[in-house]
Amino acid sequence: MRYFLRRLGFYLFTLWGAITLNFVLPRLIPGNPAESFLVRMQGQVQDPRVMQALMIDFGVNNDPLWKQYLEYLANLFHGNLGLSISHFPTPVSEVIAECLPWTIVLVGISTIISFILGITLGIVFAWKRGSWLDRGLMPTLLFFAALPSFWVALVILYFLAFQLGWFPLQGGYDTSLTIGLSWDFISSVAYYAFLPAISIVLFSYAGWVLGMRNLMILNLKEDYIVMAEAKGLPERQVMFSYAARNAMLPTVTGIALALGSVVGGSVLIENIFSYPGMGAEFVKAIGNLDYASIQGFSMFIILATLIANFIVDLLYIVIDPRVRRA
Repeated sequence: MRYFLRRLGFYLFTLWGAITLNFVLPRLIPGNPAESFLVRMQGQVQDPRVMQALMIDFGVNNDPLWKQYLEYLANLFHGNLGLSISHFPTPVSEVIAECLPWTIVLVGISTIISFILGITLGIVFAWKRGSWLDRGLMPTLLFFAALPSFWVALVILYFLAFQLGWFPLQGGYDTSLTIGLSWDFISSVAYYAFLPAISIVLFSYAGWVLGMRNLMILNLKEDYIVMAEAKGLPERQVMFSYAARNAMLPTVTGIALALGSVVGGSVLIENIFSYPGMGAEFVKAIGNLDYASIQGFSMFIILATLIANFIVDLLYIVIDPRVRRA
């Protein structure tokens, strides 16, 4: 219980700090969201009172910054994320609700694939360390791990979509289809999401391979592994039931830590493929000085990362009983 309360307090403090930064950072961007909106409206409104009303609606006014901060916290507590400039007058919460399922499906499936693939390859490479398989493929994985995610996405888009025409250049599904649970729509979504998903997997799975390989090599030197091999246990049982099982503990923590990186990388990838998720909307919001949308999307990323880390901390109590006595 003491461990749980200590971790809960840590995450609440981190959440407060993230919320504060989420309020301050958009306001450091040069410009005014109300003026940006009027420019998009081609200056149709010139009344100063209208300008003041728009600034209040968009979460910016002439009040002191501390007062704006308190209003921001009050609105956040009541679930009011403000109005979106990019989709005026739609509330930010509705914009997030529309694009959130697309991002969850893309990032969720890609993360699961990269985790399973990376962990499996890491186990195999560690067990076969020094072999041609380990020496030949590890440099390739290091190469992919060093590449920026957006660069990988651009290369894939250019060759597989633009040059070969095997996949669509942009979008999330065939717009001629009706959105629903029909096989035609689901297969279209999978077809359009293939390239963005592959891009996310390629830039994220190499880290899992390297991490798991190193942890496996450390565990293979332990006495209990030598004892298991001396007993004549099957190689597969020693590899998975003994070495891999103990090496998985730090890796479980890495899932939550990697989630923030994957979500952050997917923002650029979704924008490159014009995928109808949060990434493209987030970039659009920055271009439009859409404070409310920027704060709303950032808040979701922050909450998703903190919740994932908190869940992993709780799972760690179950996986490693020693943590309960910490």
